[in-house]
Amino acid sequence: MSALKIKKGSNKHSAYNLRPNFSDTTERHTLAVLVDNEPGVLARVIGLFSGRGYNIESLTVAEVDHTGHTSRITIVTTGTPQVIEQIKAQLGRIVPVHAVHDLTVEGAAVERELALLKVEGEGDKRVEALRLADIFRANVVDSTLNSFVFEITGAPDKIDAFAELMRPLGLSEIARTGVAALPRGI
Repeated sequence: MSALKIKKGSNKHSAYNLRPNFSDTTERHTLAVLVDNEPGVLARVIGLFSGRGYNIESLTVAEVDHTGHTSRITIVTTGTPQVIEQIKAQLGRIVPVHAVHDLTVEGAAVERELALLKVEGEGDKRVEALRLADIFRANVVDSTLNSFVFEITGAPDKIDAFAELMRPLGLSEIARTGVAALPRGI
């Protein structure tokens, strides 16, 4: 009986490695999904993600056409290119879904988010918090002797940066709306 030697890592011609060489790089994608505004639709969309172990980084939902009873679900998710394609294909097969747009690949898009940040502090920390809020164009929407609540809108990266600067100044709570996005131009 002859022994067959197989070198480790030399399975390029193996039957188990017949799929194309897709990237294993994780990418962030913003998906806009137009759906009928009816009970259970959001649960079905979310069920698709949870049932397959996909993560949702941000989720916003609102009715965008009152007469047509259509809602727009904006989902920010991450995954390999194959996973993103699979998510889009599976979303498109859900019956009340009218359209699935990957704003990340369809061209430039505008992404905005709203956040409220409560910062507690006294003295120099209060002054510094107000100075930074001015630089970031955040508005004070509530003020007490011991705290501020700032409102900030912008790209998610801007909100992340503002929150990181507020942490050492007494950031105690943050609430974020999630990303709303539209494609740029025509």
